[in-house]
Amino acid sequence: MRRITALSFSFFLFLSLNGQHKDLDFYLTTGLTNSPLLKDYNNRIKSTVIDSMRIKAGQGVMINASGVSAYAPVINGWGEDEVKTDIADLRALVQVSREINWNRNLQNRYQAVNLQNQMSLLEGKLSARDLKKNIITQYILTYGDQQYFELNREVLDMLRQEELIVKKLAENGYYRQTEYLAFTVNIRQQELITEKYNFTLRSDFETLNYLCGIFDTTFYSLASPFLIRAHFATISNSVFYRQFIIDSLKLANSDRQIDFNYQPKLSLFADGGYLSSLNVTPWKNFGISAGLSLTVPVYDGKQKQMQHDQVAISELTRSNYRDFFSVQYRQKVVMLENQIEALERISDKTIEQQKYVRALIDANLILLNNGDIPVSEYLLSVNNYLNVNLMLIDNTIERFSILNELNYWIEK
Repeated sequence: MRRITALSFSFFLFLSLNGQHKDLDFYLTTGLTNSPLLKDYNNRIKSTVIDSMRIKAGQGVMINASGVSAYAPVINGWGEDEVKTDIADLRALVQVSREINWNRNLQNRYQAVNLQNQMSLLEGKLSARDLKKNIITQYILTYGDQQYFELNREVLDMLRQEELIVKKLAENGYYRQTEYLAFTVNIRQQELITEKYNFTLRSDFETLNYLCGIFDTTFYSLASPFLIRAHFATISNSVFYRQFIIDSLKLANSDRQIDFNYQPKLSLFADGGYLSSLNVTPWKNFGISAGLSLTVPVYDGKQKQMQHDQVAISELTRSNYRDFFSVQYRQKVVMLENQIEALERISDKTIEQQKYVRALIDANLILLNNGDIPVSEYLLSVNNYLNVNLMLIDNTIERFSILNELNYWIEK
């Protein structure tokens, strides 16, 4: 009863797979759209726009209001020093100030924000590429499970079609009962194998939905990935190499900012309101004041040079990573291209072998129906048919996987 239930599930799964279809583009579009990480990077880009606005706003006039009310009594000569406290202090002031920044300093700060924006864009592209690669990898895996399941189901159907014939021939004395029993054992074993692929297909299909943020318990037939080799991007145009360029620009920007931080700082300020100690004519203590503040760095224990040295060390580290990546990139691309060519040669030979195996199994099928061939020899031809097709599926899936890896590296 369990066997019948399991096989019925496989049958209905097969009907579902062949009734509704989904392709790779659907899962890529859905996965990229649902990704919270990619939405996070989009929000970071919006945030850097606000950073530029804050720099611009900081160059305008700043207005602050302040108020103080204090009383420090002196009793019998005891109390805080009147010279410092004036006993009482009452103030209500509005202060207006503006910091004067050198134009090159401002340009450098704007460039820092722009570089951060470029880095967020780049990180978003890299994250999207990583997610795309993972989705394609899972899709290829699930598609492979589907191919394995359909192949084993085909072989199972093939054996079932011959079961009654072999049974009748055994009853008529053309085959021994042990041969029929061996045939039956092979069918039961094929049922178990098909059920195992059914389970694997179900699990990997659910994982694909999970990865793309899809809640759907319906099974769909997956179309072939049909991956096409991307146009080769030279290493200087590679999105991975771009991060080294941006890092270099950011380090140069940081190095210049060190010098700008040690420039003289000039600011203007003015305030107006009420300021009084309440000792003499407090009703007349309304007024205004204005001033100019200048700060000139003189000596800081050579910290400026130390900061420059730290930037130089970071640039050396960046150069080492860049050079190592350049070598690895070329080696990776050549290695993947060679693997694809080797698999294509193997697949061509496998397809040629498949024709011979198919012809042999058709010939043995005629002989089996006439009782002119041992059951074991027919089962051997079926096993050869299964093995050669499994090898062809293996080669196809591996080629798709390597092509996915290659496109991940060379795509612009």
